[in-house]
Amino acid sequence: MAGSTYGNIFKITTWGESHGKALGVVIDGCPAGLELSEEDIQRYLDRRKPGTSTVTTSRKEEDAVEILSGVFEGRTTGTPISLMVRNTSQISRDYSEIASCYRPGHADYTFDEKYGFRDYRGGGRSSGRETVGRVAAGAIACKILEQLGVTVCAYTRSIGPVEADMEKFDRAAILRTATAMPDEEADRLAVQYMEEVRHATDSSGGCMECRVEGLPAGIGDPVFEKLDANLAKAVMSVGAVKAVEIGDGCLVSRRRGSENNDAFRMANGKVRKATNHAGGILGGISDGDMIVVRAYVKPTASIFRTQQTVNQSGEEIDINIKGRHDPVIVPRAVVVMECMTALTVLDAMLLNLSARMDSIVRFYRSE
Repeated sequence: MAGSTYGNIFKITTWGESHGKALGVVIDGCPAGLELSEEDIQRYLDRRKPGTSTVTTSRKEEDAVEILSGVFEGRTTGTPISLMVRNTSQISRDYSEIASCYRPGHADYTFDEKYGFRDYRGGGRSSGRETVGRVAAGAIACKILEQLGVTVCAYTRSIGPVEADMEKFDRAAILRTATAMPDEEADRLAVQYMEEVRHATDSSGGCMECRVEGLPAGIGDPVFEKLDANLAKAVMSVGAVKAVEIGDGCLVSRRRGSENNDAFRMANGKVRKATNHAGGILGGISDGDMIVVRAYVKPTASIFRTQQTVNQSGEEIDINIKGRHDPVIVPRAVVVMECMTALTVLDAMLLNLSARMDSIVRFYRSE
């Protein structure tokens, strides 16, 4: 299967299936000398693991990470880092009835058309559980970025009709609320809304947002490797994401240039923007302002209602899906977006080291 590797210098390859023995990731290109422990990675995995609140699936997984290679005496060695998370709570019999038919809203049909075969137990590689490897790798990227003065923070912007008030933004609330919202009042309303959705045996969509702060100007490329283009690809690769925006996104299509252009100003001897409609990126290159990425997520496809579908014999049938599923994907996907953003930004920063001759000379001729 192609398409399981991401990145250029800081490169990751995820592996494993939803109902296999384990999932994981191999990371190549991590610099030697980074202090790294399983606890550093576990903090991120705990944010995406199931069974943590009333708005997530009841599947119980510890998602305990094991470092298999690439770390010695608490520091990275510069060699490939292999990370593994064992599956411990598979109930594959829940999927036996859908082995020969296609679940609406899932990748069952398209997977069958591409490969002529599929792992029907929870979707196999197309399951959201594949993101375990992304988060494990992203945790390392985040730790490297922190040492470079760059922070990445994702959160739930909205669930269904309930939207967080950004004037009440509280970063600490993201880890405290069941919905990963930075607004506790919005969290309360969203949980109430999700109870209504659950009672109706339905599911809900929502919106995630990610902020990157501290990234210097000049990161990214102006043509095919635009920073915003790569961020969009990274975030769109997360299952259930159907649209991505940078900065003000779709709103800019309704404005005039005089309204949308961010004026430049000088502040403390540095070029700064008076506004940030562009979301921190101009011409595919970071402008030194806060980068804002937004992702819109569809409702969970698995709902406990009778739905119409077809089987592999081409017969039209009704289907009732069993199993344990998130009534809304967004709260657990927030950390996935954060990690995919971190992986993209770090890779762009490493690629940028060779962009200017004076930087290369300064690095190799410094005394």
